[in-house]
Amino acid sequence: MKDKLVIAKYEAKGHRFEILVDPDLALKVKEGKQVSVDEVVAGDFIYKDARKGLKASPESLKAVFGTDDPRVVAMEIIKKGELQFTAEQRRKLLEDKKNQIVNLIAKNAVDPKTKLPIPAKRIELAMEQARVTIDPYKPAEQQVEEIVSKIARFIPIKLAKAYVLVKIPAEYASKAYKTVQSLGVVKKSNWGSDGSVSVELEIPAGMQQEFIDKVNALTKGSAEIKIVSVGER
Repeated sequence: MKDKLVIAKYEAKGHRFEILVDPDLALKVKEGKQVSVDEVVAGDFIYKDARKGLKASPESLKAVFGTDDPRVVAMEIIKKGELQFTAEQRRKLLEDKKNQIVNLIAKNAVDPKTKLPIPAKRIELAMEQARVTIDPYKPAEQQVEEIVSKIARFIPIKLAKAYVLVKIPAEYASKAYKTVQSLGVVKKSNWGSDGSVSVELEIPAGMQQEFIDKVNALTKGSAEIKIVSVGER
């Protein structure tokens, strides 16, 4: 862990606080995920200057955080503060976040005219044209809508859901049904007397072909699949 530690910094009420953290785990904390303070923070000290080893006073901690408990304070510094990445770490962080966003948009969006998914590369190029700014700390899911609204000036795009009707033959029904459930939100299902199952579900519109391919693979092409409609979320 020591090899990749970075400083998390927070300033308030004229005081500066710093701690040493694992950058990957600190990012998870900033995204709202549950991470143990013992895993993310190195040591039990809150510094006013970590590089010089100067510790923050208990009085300053209480004045800003209402407590001098280093475990409580450390998590607040991570959540509210700034992570001091190297240039290479920041480049990789932004690239990873961009890829997450592009993949999410590709999965959830369609061309509103054709109702067809949009290739990830086309989305990425539109983001470059729109000069989209990516927040490295904000969860990708929370950036999708704003980014789609910006790139809509350059390509026809809408976030949408597809409503699909699937009928699975009896010999594949039990196994395939579990997978189908995991691919979307089941609205209705009906088991036939012959052991077959019909499922109506909602999936991200950009996943239409992926959904069809997965169901066909599970049923060796014997399932009946119909895209009922594609509409905005």
